[in-house]
Amino acid sequence: MTDTQVKKEFDWTKINFNIQTFLTGLALLLCGLSLLLIVVRLGPVAKWANYQSICIEQESQKAPIEWAVRKCNGRSKVYQVK
Repeated sequence: MTDTQVKKEFDWTKINFNIQTFLTGLALLLCGLSLLLIVVRLGPVAKWANYQSICIEQESQKAPIEWAVRKCNGRSKVYQVK
């Protein structure tokens, strides 16, 4: 028996290229990357919101909620009633 190697070549002309499928995949990839960017960029805002919630909870035990919000925002001196 003779061993012959069959050389398989890839024929680029037989590729069924569907532009609509390609564009849909590209659009989904871009949407996914956009959502990932939004999640990463909103991280500091989430951290700040958590800090604000904790601050307001602690300060509202001593004063009305309106004053607690102002104090946690750093505006307690602006709104002092004389």
